[in-house]
Amino acid sequence: MVRRVVIDADPGIADALAILIALAEPSVEVLALTACSGTVSGIQATRNLHQLTELSALERYPRVGQSDRDRGCQKSSAVTVSSPELNGKFGLGEIEPLIPDLHNRRESSRLLVDLFREHPQQVDLLTLGPLTNLALALDLEPELPMLMGRTVCLGGSLHTVGDVTAAAEFNFWSDPAAARTVLNSPAAKTLVPLESSCQQGLTFADLDRLNGLIPSTPAGEFITSTLQSYARSCRQRLPNEEICLPSISALSVLLGWGEFESTQVVADVETSGELTSGALILDRRPARSARTNAEVVTGLDTEAVMDGLFRGLQRAAIG
Repeated sequence: MVRRVVIDADPGIADALAILIALAEPSVEVLALTACSGTVSGIQATRNLHQLTELSALERYPRVGQSDRDRGCQKSSAVTVSSPELNGKFGLGEIEPLIPDLHNRRESSRLLVDLFREHPQQVDLLTLGPLTNLALALDLEPELPMLMGRTVCLGGSLHTVGDVTAAAEFNFWSDPAAARTVLNSPAAKTLVPLESSCQQGLTFADLDRLNGLIPSTPAGEFITSTLQSYARSCRQRLPNEEICLPSISALSVLLGWGEFESTQVVADVETSGELTSGALILDRRPARSARTNAEVVTGLDTEAVMDGLFRGLQRAAIG
């Protein structure tokens, strides 16, 4: 059975690769790609999504939801290396999407509402960026939680150890109010936090092996170029010998690449702390009155994720 999916993203190299894999996945019909602000501005995210649909060589393109918001990054002295610095000026490494801005496009949050109304409980949602669009959609349609299928959200950190600040993961930090709105909504959701999404990365040996497997098609050249650019940025700016692609981990949860471990939690997000804005807070008290409001992934089958990544990129390159 083909599953209907919407992907909300602020692409970003890792997001772009996950989207190309999803577009080429035969068990999935991507109904729409909705742009949000985060790694890049909403306008640039919209252009990047159009670029990815053109690379995918599909007979029927998914709908694209637009965003006109500025880049969602806060300005803070607590920030170390941010996602935009790793992904390049336009989010796709050294590639500049030459996509004209189209007219009469649908705003991302409204497109989400339209699709869930049109296909009640039949559309899964994967969010790879800040939760701005989903929070806006929940405000637009109070009945949305009952209309949504499965929701997988990339974001947060189980132990409040961040990647962009000492306490916060990038997606939640970029729009903490939206993250709080989504977590406190009755919508069923699965969170893929920083610790789980970066359990295993690509080594430079993996990259060399991938380069030999990816054919020299337009999509293949895009994949190779963006991976090489991301590897250079990570090597220059981070003390890591592996490249973390958290969006691939979130996609693996949605597509079921192997088993994953999870736990039910009572979760909230800090929205006002000077040093802790965007931190995911779990109520770990043995006696608490609040009900659980989210499933959090605590472990992945890393071998299955890597296998899915390699197979998915090859399929995406072939088109």
